[in-house]
Amino acid sequence: MTTTMHDGLSLEQVPELAAQLRVDSIRSSTAAGSGHPTSSLSAADLLATLMSRHLRYDWDAPDAPGNDHLIFSKGHASPLLYSVFKAAGVVSDQELMEGYRRFDQRLEGHPTPVLPWVDVATGSLGQGLPDGVGIALAGKELEQAPYRVWVLTGDSELAEGSMWEALATASHYGLTNLVTIVDVNRLGQRGETALGWDMDAYAARVQAFGAQAVVIDGHDIGEIDAALARADGELERPLVVLARTVKGRGIPGVEDEEDWHGKPMPAERAEEAVSSLGGERSLQVRGPRPPEVERPATRRGRVELPTFELGEELATRKAYGPALSALADVDPRVVALDGEVSNSTGVADFVEAHPERFFEMFIAEQQMVAAATGLSTRGYIAYASTFAAFLTRAADFIRMAPVSRADLRLVGSHAGVEIGADGPSQMGLEDLAMIAATQGSTVLYPSDATSTAALVLAMADLSGVSYLRTTRGGRPVLYGPEEAFPVGGSKTLRRSEADAVTLIGAGVTLHEALAAADLLAESGVSARVIDAYSVKPIDGVAIREAVAATGGRAVVAEDHHREGGLGAAVLAALAEEPVRDLQLTHLAVDGVPGSGTTAELLEWAGIDAAHIARAAQAALES
Repeated sequence: MTTTMHDGLSLEQVPELAAQLRVDSIRSSTAAGSGHPTSSLSAADLLATLMSRHLRYDWDAPDAPGNDHLIFSKGHASPLLYSVFKAAGVVSDQELMEGYRRFDQRLEGHPTPVLPWVDVATGSLGQGLPDGVGIALAGKELEQAPYRVWVLTGDSELAEGSMWEALATASHYGLTNLVTIVDVNRLGQRGETALGWDMDAYAARVQAFGAQAVVIDGHDIGEIDAALARADGELERPLVVLARTVKGRGIPGVEDEEDWHGKPMPAERAEEAVSSLGGERSLQVRGPRPPEVERPATRRGRVELPTFELGEELATRKAYGPALSALADVDPRVVALDGEVSNSTGVADFVEAHPERFFEMFIAEQQMVAAATGLSTRGYIAYASTFAAFLTRAADFIRMAPVSRADLRLVGSHAGVEIGADGPSQMGLEDLAMIAATQGSTVLYPSDATSTAALVLAMADLSGVSYLRTTRGGRPVLYGPEEAFPVGGSKTLRRSEADAVTLIGAGVTLHEALAAADLLAESGVSARVIDAYSVKPIDGVAIREAVAATGGRAVVAEDHHREGGLGAAVLAALAEEPVRDLQLTHLAVDGVPGSGTTAELLEWAGIDAAHIARAAQAALES
């Protein structure tokens, strides 16, 4: 069949495109020897109708601000997505057949933004729709742009709680520019899904979360077209199209059969399937053009950070909000999100100063991080905050951010045993390790208000995932406004030629290290004290120089579990260029804490000034 260009298709022509998408999904996965063709076949009619009649997109200008957004939340159906790209004329048949799932090629097993037509990485199920909420928020609340966000999800995926967080959030914000298309093909990986084809149950759940449910036959082009056309009308609630489909549709002996998930068809079977679908085609189809939208250029003005008096006792979390507000004053791209604890995280100052750029995510940390991811794809500088402990709920979303090439700025307050009487359920003791293990991440742990404000500003220009850890209790301001805090740096607060031991801390333990240095001085021992405010990247040069200068003796104290935090970073830095006669003592939180005062818990954990001083004395005596 010869290639023909179309400016959209008539309803009568759509089945021909759907057949091509099915054929190419089979061919590409068989050529690769892996993939999910049956999951692609079930949604081919949906995508053929969408891309040829409703997706307003300039395929030659994927960054055009008026473009709709297409997110494959069921990312394993990548053969279908890449077949759509071929039908749009942006991926060649050769690339589809020779590049799918191959090393160092851009048609990866699950979609990533290596491709310019992909906004976010998907494949970890339950993430595409929450990310889409962030993009839809940008369009409706910040840009007032007419683009729509189309999200294809699978029915198995609806077992993920994050999907319902997304629908609840979309309903709360009235995101009628978000259309969710659910491919209800009944079969998951190992058998039938929990609800199978119980379309009434799906509809009831969708409506219970505040969205509008439309149930259709997902292989009836007319029904599909009519359902998608609802996006052109005056919707009162987010639209969810529940499409009853058949997995493996169009292939006798494969349709609605178990044990075909994630399996390409053998070559001979694939050839028969392609033949039964009418053979190969080379249609090129482009649907409606996007509306013309202008996005004004934005530039950051000069930031006037808040200043604090030396010696003033202030929790670092209390410096976060004023610093972020100052940044937002001169940069309209700055937005903030929070998990219903803004009066504790410190972002309440931002809420008051810039309410139109604040998004309350309530107690839905996965959705908070996903929305920040979606906002970042639109060029916004998004900061998301909650208690450090609760960020662990969003660990998978944080893990996927580097795959999405997303810039995430996370702020975790109330970290460590320092928070006191609230008890261990509220104590972030794993957060540094979680973020540090994230590819390309930056981990910052300031010890006073001045350094906190400076690092909030520094995060605005960081790529990848960056994390600022703040503490609950007030601590003295140590630095004046003239001090600089480069990422990857450190501060040496005590230093002399007579130093016999190096004390390294961050956050609350820096103040304990300073107190320990005073205790040691009373017994005639001089200690060097380092503020390792940048945990990743760590200031390895300064640490190695300090430890070498103090005869290899060092004590690291941190309000975090022993694994993956400040101590691990210091050890790694010292391993890069081994220090002679190294004698490092690592004080960290071991065991499960309970409730108590800050002083009681720091003493229990062995990370208070007295324990640090004793560890230093022991190193000197050994």
